[in-house]
Amino acid sequence: MKIAILYGTETGNAEMLAEDIMAELEGAHEVTCANLSDIAPADISDDRFYLLVCSTYGDGDLPASAQPFAESMDGSDVSLAGVHFAVFGLGDSEYDETYNNGSFRLAELMTAKGATQIGERVVHDASGSDLAEDIAFPWAEAVVAQASEHLGQAA
Repeated sequence: MKIAILYGTETGNAEMLAEDIMAELEGAHEVTCANLSDIAPADISDDRFYLLVCSTYGDGDLPASAQPFAESMDGSDVSLAGVHFAVFGLGDSEYDETYNNGSFRLAELMTAKGATQIGERVVHDASGSDLAEDIAFPWAEAVVAQASEHLGQAA
């Protein structure tokens, strides 16, 4: 299965996690990893499964590297029908009202353009005791398996 991991980051945590997820999935899949700041909505195609890894910054905002992508999505008439994705969020529950809003916003942008989300959005809490990769690795394996079943491809 072709998998593209796209990340939105402010401080580099989402980038590091995305690269770690890529390393975990490589070998069994054809995996690429890119910053959302380097992706245009028209670059997203239905020939791969997308894993989105996104932090939240400020008052529940998308991180700096995801903002240009979001602005392009808002101003675009691109259709993402046929595109499948899963989303993993990084945040801090000390900011209760805006906890993990960045990943939620990214998922909303994708579905608003017709993309289909596979699995539930999973989030990591920086104030919790778990390491992000301890949650992200099993999540990635599970959503890739779900996508494989859904798309009728070998996991």
